[in-house]
Amino acid sequence: MPRVSRRQLLRGGASVLATTALTAHSASAAVEPGGAPAPPAGPGRGLPSAGRMPFVINVADLGARGDGRTDDSAAFARAYRLAASRVSGGVGRTVIEIPAGEFLITRPHALLNGVAPLRPANGLRFSGAGKRMTTLVFRPDVGPGSYLCRNEDIWSNLSFERMQFRSATPGASFFRSYSTGQAQDYRFSECEWMGEWEYGLALAGTDTNSEMRWEACRVGGSYRRAFLYSGLTGREQADPNEQDQFLNYWFTDMKVEYEWGNFLEFPYGGSITCRGGSYIITGIRPESTEEYGTTSTFFRFPVAQHHDSVQRFHAQDIRFEVRNPHVRVIDCVWKSGTIHFSDCDDTGHAFRDFSADVRPHRYAVGPRGPLVRYDSCQLVGRHEYRTDPRQDALPTVARYDMCLLRSNAASEFAVAEGTGRPGFVSFVDCLDGAGTSDPSTAAGPADPASGAAGPTVQASPASGSAARR
Repeated sequence: MPRVSRRQLLRGGASVLATTALTAHSASAAVEPGGAPAPPAGPGRGLPSAGRMPFVINVADLGARGDGRTDDSAAFARAYRLAASRVSGGVGRTVIEIPAGEFLITRPHALLNGVAPLRPANGLRFSGAGKRMTTLVFRPDVGPGSYLCRNEDIWSNLSFERMQFRSATPGASFFRSYSTGQAQDYRFSECEWMGEWEYGLALAGTDTNSEMRWEACRVGGSYRRAFLYSGLTGREQADPNEQDQFLNYWFTDMKVEYEWGNFLEFPYGGSITCRGGSYIITGIRPESTEEYGTTSTFFRFPVAQHHDSVQRFHAQDIRFEVRNPHVRVIDCVWKSGTIHFSDCDDTGHAFRDFSADVRPHRYAVGPRGPLVRYDSCQLVGRHEYRTDPRQDALPTVARYDMCLLRSNAASEFAVAEGTGRPGFVSFVDCLDGAGTSDPSTAAGPADPASGAAGPTVQASPASGSAARR
């Protein structure tokens, strides 16, 4: 018997699907263009049974042209409805393939429209031919409030791989995810975002929206709010801190190089790990806003009070570029938790005239922290710490260990409002901007009590000079 390729099977089945399956009656997950749910599918209602559906659906077989001019919204909406109809026992059974090409989508939610009456489902994958080989151009009539994808507590275990998403309508958004416990486990691999967005992903709800991973992706374009915004205020919340259940986000080997806006903004939730890659903001916000001014920030944590389990941030092996004074690496007002930078470098533009005076790392600290630590990092400018003037002297909450302070001496590196060098910051075996050992951390005369020299020091807030401990 001659062998038949998968593409031949798909193309052979596509005509049947196009003429019989894709009628006015669609999958139970379907939503008509006007927003009303489509009638449920079943025997005799226009869709073959799940057992006879293909496991892979190629949008080209459903009419998508991929020429950059033809509106392919309908083909993508059909592909999603077919994938949703394959859900069996709560498990998705379909991969949606998108070949090389530039696919224009004008209809919001055409790529993913996870709304009732579909029951919770686990597993759906979108697979392209490669970054910049497969491009989805989102061009809705109106930008703000228009999302290419939405998941209203329906899908978990979503995967997007090897494709580019580009906003052709300024202020449009890529993905809105609302969860009360179901929406979680998203994975993006070798994807790219370009164009001007309001949000990349906006997370809302009261629970979950967790366990999300980005691997070898590129974040370009610009963001009026943030690429990932966690804790969009929404319905059904008696207490906004209920959104603190959003946690566990991993970014690995990323190329984050965008024009302006914030990369991660977490009013609620946390537990974030960024490991490896290059992080660059190339420009300045075109207009000053009340909330952001002209500043663009990679990591912005603007709410102080959280559940303890979610106040955790870790950055490792990342090269940052501070190309202008409007760029911040981190701005955090957490009242507790941990922040850790390990083997990171933000000195690529330390030769610029403004570099000695920039403050790209900013913290508000209190008696419970957050605990801030830098290990083996090379750091430009100064770091700023904000405190409540009404509170007593703080314990050590920030520590720099074997770091190069590229632009300033250690005595001038950490600054706090109204004081000299803050006493709650310690330096261990660091090098200062002059290229010599930090005089405050160098081994000095033996401690008369112990007979040993101690390199760990803490600054004296009264004089700004180092005091041995």
